This record gives sequence, structure tokens and C-alpha cells, in this order.
Amino acid sequence: MHFLDLKPGISVEGDEIAAFRSEEKSNEWTYLMAGTHGDEVEGVYVLQKLFEWLKEKDDIKKNLIVIPVLNVDGYRAGTRTNAHGVDLNRNYATESWSAEAREPKYNPGPSALSEPENVFLDKLFKKYPPKIIISFHSWKPILNYNGDCEEVANFLARYNNYPVIKDDIGYPTPGSLGDYGPQKYNSPVLTFECPPLSDDKSLNDIWEENKVGLQALLNSDLII
Repeated sequence: MHFLDLKPGISVEGDEIAAFRSEEKSNEWTYLMAGTHGDEVEGVYVLQKLFEWLKEKDDIKKNLIVIPVLNVDGYRAGTRTNAHGVDLNRNYATESWSAEAREPKYNPGPSALSEPENVFLDKLFKKYPPKIIISFHSWKPILNYNGDCEEVANFLARYNNYPVIKDDIGYPTPGSLGDYGPQKYNSPVLTFECPPLSDDKSLNDIWEENKVGLQALLNSDLII
């Protein structure tokens, strides 16, 4: 596939947030994104390897937007939050957004969509409406979906055997992308939680356990 560079976003510290789209013209797009939390290198790596593979495939025609790292400042610093100390996944303008945080690491910011990284993403959503958003994270291996994408989650689970969870992950997530996509854009969101690095599991191990399923998904009719 050939990808076009989109006009980048600008982070709190002035770094570019790269984004790419496939050449096809469409009114609906599949989003592949990672690095919402800067310390979750596992999800960034998996998307990086998937993106490299996609760029080598001439026989796949999909309407894709790829954002390799949304929180570029946090990724550089190795922090969950952005340079304002805000958790980007608690900063979306959802019905549940709250200025209160359960813990400092979940700081939602002074107002919904206060952060330039999320403002940039929202502008992309407006210009390139999402059909489905797949957001790569790392916490524990689960496929958490919001909205109508259970079939996609179950498809991937057949390959990686990750538990499939609908909506609730066991604690409140006000202002999350999982709520924002369905509420604002009628787009389901699949939060793809990779396992964390460990003495027994390398970044490449995590990619290898997901490679076949992700490649099959991008070759399937489940993704436009």
C-alpha cells in the first residue's frame, strides 16, 4: 500500500505528530493508532510492525488512517501523560467527562479536549470520518470494544486468544476514546491491549503473537 503524509499535528512541546492515509478516496476510514499513553511502547511497536507490513503489500486496498504515536512528548519522556501531565484517554468530550481524577495518572485536564494532541485527532475525525478506530495500548492482554465491533474483536481473539470485553473494563474511564468514538462519531472503538514487556516476553514476541491475526484482519472484509 502507498500512504500519503497528512499535515502533522503539533504537540505541547512543539513536536510533530505524524499521520498518514492510504491513497483511496472514501467517506469512511479505519483508524490505526498507538501511543496515546507514552509509556506503552508495546502497542507502538505492534503498530509500527503492522504499518511496515502494510507498506510492503500491493494487493491490499483499504481506507486507512495511521497515527504511529499520538502522544509524542510522553513517548519521548516515557510517561503515560502528555507534557501537560494530562492523560489523553481521559480528555475527550464525552458525556461522562469529569474534571476529577481517581489518581494523578488519570488527570483529565482543565477541560475536555484541552490538549493539542486530542484536538489534532478530532480534526482528523472531522475530515476523515472513522468507520472503526483501533487503538493500540498495553496493560494486560485484552480486546476491549465499545460500539458495534464485536465481530472484529472476536476475529482477532481467534488468533491471539485475548479475552474479549465489551465496554466496562472494571473501573470507570470518563473522557475515554472508547466512549467518544461511538458518542460523537457513531464509530466503534477497539482498544487493543497488548501484554506488557517482561523477562519472558520481548517486543518482538508481542508482535509475533499478534502478527497473523492483524494481517488476516487487514486482508478481510471486516475492514474497509
